[in-house]
Amino acid sequence: MSTCDGKQDEFLKNEYILNLNELIMTRNYVYKEKAYQKYKITDLSVKKSNTYVRNIYEEDGKIFTHKHGYPQFYTQIVFEKGKPEIFMMTVLNDEKGLSKISTCKKIEKFDNES
Repeated sequence: MSTCDGKQDEFLKNEYILNLNELIMTRNYVYKEKAYQKYKITDLSVKKSNTYVRNIYEEDGKIFTHKHGYPQFYTQIVFEKGKPEIFMMTVLNDEKGLSKISTCKKIEKFDNES
């Protein structure tokens, strides 16, 4: 999934690569200068461009990243196969909230190489 917008931030590059064989998600992004400066003011560890990898799993036709946080409060990124929207699920004491964080303009499927 590439050319993904951000609901709060602007990016020069924002893509999500889901490898369903290895069950990993790779996110590559580059902030636009304004967004980068906004985060750099409060967090010196922020990078203008970054890549991170998360483990994923499938459940009920959706793809979830593994839980990030504590048992009482955690977040997960949620994808639906074949759909361009990306959601963030936030769970606090078993109360779930779902918000759209991005819509991707391009979805590409790759088959296994033989």
